[in-house]
Amino acid sequence: MSDALEPYARTLGVRLATVVGGLSINRQQALLRTGVEVLVATPGRLTDLVSRRDCQLNQVRITVLDEADQMCDLGFLPQVSDLLAQVPADGQRLLFSATLDRDVERLVKEHLHDPVHASVDQLAGSVATMDHHVLNIHAADKYATATEIAARDGRVLMFLDTKAGVDQFTRHLRASGVRAAALHSGKSQPQRTHTLGQFKDGEITVLVATNVAARGIHIDALDLVVNVDPPADAKDYLHRSGRTARAGESGRVVTLVTPNQRREVNRLMSEAGIRPTVTQVRSGEEQLTAITGAKRPPTTTKSSGGNAPFRGMGTRPGRPAKESRKAAEARKTAEARAAARVRKGR
Repeated sequence: MSDALEPYARTLGVRLATVVGGLSINRQQALLRTGVEVLVATPGRLTDLVSRRDCQLNQVRITVLDEADQMCDLGFLPQVSDLLAQVPADGQRLLFSATLDRDVERLVKEHLHDPVHASVDQLAGSVATMDHHVLNIHAADKYATATEIAARDGRVLMFLDTKAGVDQFTRHLRASGVRAAALHSGKSQPQRTHTLGQFKDGEITVLVATNVAARGIHIDALDLVVNVDPPADAKDYLHRSGRTARAGESGRVVTLVTPNQRREVNRLMSEAGIRPTVTQVRSGEEQLTAITGAKRPPTTTKSSGGNAPFRGMGTRPGRPAKESRKAAEARKTAEARAAARVRKGR
């Protein structure tokens, strides 16, 4: 948000400051003491600065609460309510979010007067330039399928459920020769900023993330989002999907679904108002390449199979290659171990 506002603030001569956790609070204190006209803040750090009397909110005229529903979901409602109570009641207050649901009702009732609902875009899942695909896969083939998608030409944003899962899959991709980096709440703010910068600049082609990347992140010309792990609910699906097909561009959202996940994913899609194209695929097949641009990762295109873990899972695009009985047994063992790793990572 600060990056987007900074050029305007500089042109207009407006003093802009950012206060967030994970960065030096002393520097933020010094900046606030000089006086600012626009403040971008997280609830926790702003509460700390107010309690230290480094920041006063009694002259704020406009308050914007971005991702209002997530603030409630993550347990920030008490802090947000306390901060809003310190802002003059006769100012303007705006709640922004791609999904404004019942979780926001308390904030609306307590802090907004005669609110007006304004919608400036369609729901993420309804964008005409966005295609939705469900790829039904075997659990043992999940890592191989996701790896081949990651090795495609062009950038891709891949979502997993847990921080441990993100880190494990990122290490696997890097060992496979794919330029990948991890993004989750376990990373410091400078680390996250650096990683996003690398992804935007093309230094890395795959961003592996938890839901921390599902909101508030804009990447130009990002045409593919992959749910390696399906999201927990329809709202998360819409927010993840919203990272592609932005500003009139086209995009594709792919969700990998194992047999035991199909019923839940069907329910999720129905609640999101999505009718995806459903395809049964496995690694190495032409259909997977046609939908996602998947290809064999660099270190597994060599005859030796490379040094990456999970090598041998899947075949080259096109007709599957024949394999000996011994090779087939080794492949099945590797697939079973990979599936166990995925379950353990959750």
